[in-house]
Amino acid sequence: MILLDGKIVSEQVKLNIQQKLAKYMEDGHRKPHLVAILVGNDGASLTYVNSKEKNSKAIGFDSTIYRLAENIQENELISLIKELNENQAIDGILVQSPLPKHINEKLITQTISPDKDVDGFHDINMGKLAKGDEGFVPATPLGVMMMLKAYDIPTAGKHCVVIGRSNIVGRPMSILMSNNIEFGNCTVTICHSKTQHIEHFTRQADILIVALGKPGFVKANMVKPDAVVIDVGITRIEDLNRKSGFYLKGDVDFDEVKEVASYLTPVPGGVGLMTIAALLENTFKAYKKNINA
Repeated sequence: MILLDGKIVSEQVKLNIQQKLAKYMEDGHRKPHLVAILVGNDGASLTYVNSKEKNSKAIGFDSTIYRLAENIQENELISLIKELNENQAIDGILVQSPLPKHINEKLITQTISPDKDVDGFHDINMGKLAKGDEGFVPATPLGVMMMLKAYDIPTAGKHCVVIGRSNIVGRPMSILMSNNIEFGNCTVTICHSKTQHIEHFTRQADILIVALGKPGFVKANMVKPDAVVIDVGITRIEDLNRKSGFYLKGDVDFDEVKEVASYLTPVPGGVGLMTIAALLENTFKAYKKNINA
């Protein structure tokens, strides 16, 4: 079994961005600027946003975090986003989810300019993805594609099973894997919480991508021998014996599945790191478009 190491691949992606950015800086251009908006004090969200800021600054981007109160009014948040949309010195905007229940998350997503939507969640970017047009691809699926490319994993003609149908991962992932692109061209099956006899489908998968949100869901007996298994799930499991008070677990039972898979991502250290790398890639793409506008 070969470990699909997100740390190695993400560092290479970030190095490539740094090298390309150096040429822009030599020509006198400003740094790329990524803005993250965090509403409330959710621990996981805070960790993610801080990691995005750290990685942005490490490769030479400017990064700003707006930390807003849990009880902020929806119209105030929308006003802030509109101001950021108009600011030509800002290239990428993301609003960390989940949002408080009194805020319409879809409305917030659609308020972000499609040209600054580096999360790739705006309807325009999702539509472009579905049609195979140029736009921003959601960061986690894009990160998975980067990993497949880095390890040169054959995909054309393979059967890819995606577990999960969210607009953030499962649905865009299925589109990418079926599109007529490099490291695409799969025959794709989508499974989800209502799929009956799910193991019948997973055992047929040459490539199994799991984004269900159920820790340890996929066992060895659900995996075809020598399948490529990509675990997108990441759940905090409470453990008071640890300093952090928790540990992270994926949707795949790693210890079991490593005995049958040909390639397997770890959790942590796999797709999560690739998500951040892909977000930086999207931000750099937005930056290039912005300064050349």
